[in-house]
Amino acid sequence: MENKYLNEAIIGNKNMIATFTSKGEMQRIYFPNRENRQYINFFHTGVKVNTSDLIYLHDDINNVYKQYYDTDTNILNTEITNTYFNLTIVQTDYVLIKENVLVKRYTLLNESKIDLDIDFYIHSELLTNENNWVGCKIVDGGMMQYAHDFTFSTFAKGYEIYKHQINGSKENIKRCDIHDKDYIGMSKDSSVGYQIGTIKPNEKKTIEICILIDENKSGTQIEEEIDRIKRLDLNKEYTSTKTYWRKFVKTHNGLNMKEPKNSYEEKIYEIYKRSILLFPLLTNQETGGIIASPEIDEYFTKCGRYAYCWPRDAVFITRAMDILNMNKETEKFYKIFCKNTQSKNGMWEQRFFTDGKLAPCWGYQVDETASVVYGVYEHYKYTKSEKFLKDNLKMCEKAIDFLKKYIKDWLDIKDEEKDIVKEEIENETNRQGHKYHISYDLWEMHEGVHLYSLASIYGAFDAIKKIYDILGENISDFNNNRLKEEKKLKNEKELNYLQLEIKKYIDKNMYDEKAKTYLRNTEDEKMDISMLGTVVPFNMFGAKDKKVQNTVERINLHLRTYTGGYQRFENDHYMNGNPWPISNLWMTLYYLETGEKKKAKETFDFVVKTAGKHYFLGEQIDNSTLKPNWVIGLGWSHAMFIIVLEQLSNMFN
Repeated sequence: MENKYLNEAIIGNKNMIATFTSKGEMQRIYFPNRENRQYINFFHTGVKVNTSDLIYLHDDINNVYKQYYDTDTNILNTEITNTYFNLTIVQTDYVLIKENVLVKRYTLLNESKIDLDIDFYIHSELLTNENNWVGCKIVDGGMMQYAHDFTFSTFAKGYEIYKHQINGSKENIKRCDIHDKDYIGMSKDSSVGYQIGTIKPNEKKTIEICILIDENKSGTQIEEEIDRIKRLDLNKEYTSTKTYWRKFVKTHNGLNMKEPKNSYEEKIYEIYKRSILLFPLLTNQETGGIIASPEIDEYFTKCGRYAYCWPRDAVFITRAMDILNMNKETEKFYKIFCKNTQSKNGMWEQRFFTDGKLAPCWGYQVDETASVVYGVYEHYKYTKSEKFLKDNLKMCEKAIDFLKKYIKDWLDIKDEEKDIVKEEIENETNRQGHKYHISYDLWEMHEGVHLYSLASIYGAFDAIKKIYDILGENISDFNNNRLKEEKKLKNEKELNYLQLEIKKYIDKNMYDEKAKTYLRNTEDEKMDISMLGTVVPFNMFGAKDKKVQNTVERINLHLRTYTGGYQRFENDHYMNGNPWPISNLWMTLYYLETGEKKKAKETFDFVVKTAGKHYFLGEQIDNSTLKPNWVIGLGWSHAMFIIVLEQLSNMFN
């Protein structure tokens, strides 16, 4: 597959998502999950005007582009004006709500003074490998590209094929000279052409292309399904899709934000609504698993890929979803996805496919496990559902048991009630080094003991104590109330002890006496935005603690760029070390804790002014252009925006 790094726009339904460039080229289409089956290497469309060669819609020197969503929807429009022929084509892309069909509607308007005779072409190449070779069969109105276990059918509604080519069309598609005697062949790329006919000055014509992905079925089942889709009233389907998304936005206006009064509020409002529209496109509706972002780098050329579910990222996203009245989706994440992915020992691995299967990983991250326990309690705060806590208690207890063992192992904490001399002898005899694998930091770049990781464990211990307080006698399966109370008190005593030991360890090993600031780990003295996790969200330290304030002052000296954006950490070289919206929003949350509203607004405003043209937030901001860079539409960035906005919402209502 070609390297296509920037997804400027995203559309989809509960089973299918597709991503596009700013020029309307469809880069990826995923089905039936959001991450583990991508079908196209490229999908190109173009027109022949009078006697011209093929004019690619996504790439021609004479094309001028304008792109926008239908208001409050996941329906994308790309206006392509060819200035040589004065031909404007409005390409409208959307996925039906009740059918797993992507519709590409092309409305062609002749704005010249002469007649334009137009043919429309599609050139599609599917991804394949030696064990899953692709063929193509011409069907009524289009082509069915297929392998053993799937079909990818592209067909027009109301148009018959004018010409086609299955083998070797790369050689002559540019000249629009495709031709083939065969109706079926072995090729991963194929082309079809349609005659639009003559369009007179100021006249318009429309062609609608449907993409249907299905399993490869026997007999005529696929062609019968194509015929059924062709009978749909696509005007009604378009209206239904638009109505669905607009209602979705209204239903999930959890902050009850009102219509904006000025351009500044309008941009905030648009990012807010785009976040509402993005989250369902990232979420597996069956399991609750949430990808970090639609994929941008399948072949690991610059990163480790993004279309996986990290429990940590998802915990931030589910908190935002709770704010947006998406409580059922959040509940699925914990009750289905987290339960299905928890390891036997109680931990969660780094990342998963959204169906719960283990994804490629490269190391252990202890904050993934701690975040889930923290997140369970956070969800309860929005729903007040004791049943939810009961349903997830055993899962949380397993995780807490693991975290207890992990923290004792790595911080060398002795159990209060054990014979310390005897334990030291046992350790020396039976164990070399540590029992548990050392953890990566949340940026997945450094192995060691990290301040953020310790804070997440501290926060998990706090969460389980609060869960016990809420559930009272339901904390175990004991029938004897006295034993239940004993278990609760013993557990609480141990958790308090471990929290105290975590703080002692930090004071001894992760505090710079000279600079009077905290350290991000035990290995270096670099400032790191994740150090704010000790305050927000995990409440291990107070926002106004002198040591914390000194640390924030040093963060401002070392991580704030000349543009007002904040980097993740000192000497961050990933994708040129740009500022991250997450970092700025973390600073905003900190300043809101201290009551410094002016500073909170400054750090927040940087994110607002650097949002993308469709109001997507990226993983990073290019310092030189102040535009989103690398990943566009990062779930974690949008989640942090919503979490901040919850606290700021009174300013805009």
